[in-house]
Amino acid sequence: MPTFQYEATDNTGLEVKDKIEATSEQEAQQKIREKGFYVTRITEQGRASKKKTKADTAKDAAAKKKPKKKGSFSFGGVSAKQLTTFTRQLSTLQDAGLPILRSLRILENQAKPGPLKGSLSGVIEDIESGSTLSEAMGKQPKAFNNLYVNMVRAGEAGGALEIILQRLAEFMERAQSLKRKVQGAMIYPVAVITVATGIVGFIMYWIVPKFKKIFDDFGTELPGMTVALIGFSDAVVNYWYLAPAIPLALWIILKIVRKNKTGAYIVDWCSLRIPLLGIILKKSIVARTCRTLGTLVASGVPILEALSITRDTAGNAVFVKAFDHINAAIREGEAMAVPLKETRTVDDIVVNMVDVGEETGALDTMLYKVADVYDEEVGVLVEGLVNMLEPLMVVVLGLIVGFIVIALFMPLIKLLNDLA
Repeated sequence: MPTFQYEATDNTGLEVKDKIEATSEQEAQQKIREKGFYVTRITEQGRASKKKTKADTAKDAAAKKKPKKKGSFSFGGVSAKQLTTFTRQLSTLQDAGLPILRSLRILENQAKPGPLKGSLSGVIEDIESGSTLSEAMGKQPKAFNNLYVNMVRAGEAGGALEIILQRLAEFMERAQSLKRKVQGAMIYPVAVITVATGIVGFIMYWIVPKFKKIFDDFGTELPGMTVALIGFSDAVVNYWYLAPAIPLALWIILKIVRKNKTGAYIVDWCSLRIPLLGIILKKSIVARTCRTLGTLVASGVPILEALSITRDTAGNAVFVKAFDHINAAIREGEAMAVPLKETRTVDDIVVNMVDVGEETGALDTMLYKVADVYDEEVGVLVEGLVNMLEPLMVVVLGLIVGFIVIALFMPLIKLLNDLA
């Protein structure tokens, strides 16, 4: 029976190094979990130095001669919507008892040409060559991220792949639901602001210069409002290219600044302190990270590995630093709630629920509850922001239009009075 050398951590975060005998790596991981340890690394002893038999050599030669399937070549990655649909369909097929290879072939045949179909072809080919599902998916980063691969690996190790796929599908569907809610709420204000900007730009570029010519021809003395309006119009006419150039330059500068660790931290720290928008951003990050961590913990992924994966999904340098602090503290034997409170990135209610979850052994359930509450709060805040923007936009547009009308008609009225 093969012997596996492994490194793991116990519930207190202490590292354990030992050996275990098992028929496969999956069985070894299962035995280690039954001991209450979380696997961080596992290798089969003597695997690298194992001599190949004639049968193995013949098998390798046959594999090399075997023609590879041509996957569809495509640019870009798989969209979140496509991956969510695929995960739900794969979960349903697995729940129905179909073999994983047959399920993947069904989904590959019905997929449209693109990144997902190409990735599925690669996954099927690797599984046929002897790889596990998680190993095959790990070779397709365009479609399956670290979170996805690790959850599938946990499902394989625990013999509950269909359950893990269901959890993964639910997790992705909730994330997509929140994203659609936010995007849907912002469509109206974005559309209004875009149209209003276009109309004002048209007036500045085409209409105001015609009035300027009239005023110049009659030699009318212009009031301050009109002079300011004409000056702004001249700037639009002469430097119109700055309108797209300035936002693009700012975006490039932010990208460059975020390449630096300190710069990224400063930018993200400032973004979290923008009135109202910062609160929405913070709560959405907390909701996403709590749901990710809860899903990983419920799937049996080791806590340290789960924290590392969740850290990569945060998308904010402030929270990344917080997760690094929590990870380091757990390695030293502390509970999660203490370092979480020290980071000062979440409200006390989150810390208390995590603390209760650790004490009762229901950390995943508490994290789900936090995510549900914060998802709801994000929805309410976004709706409130949109409701506040609507009257604000009406007032601002009214002031702009009023200013333009008054600035243009004051000289005309004076001109008519002089002619009379």
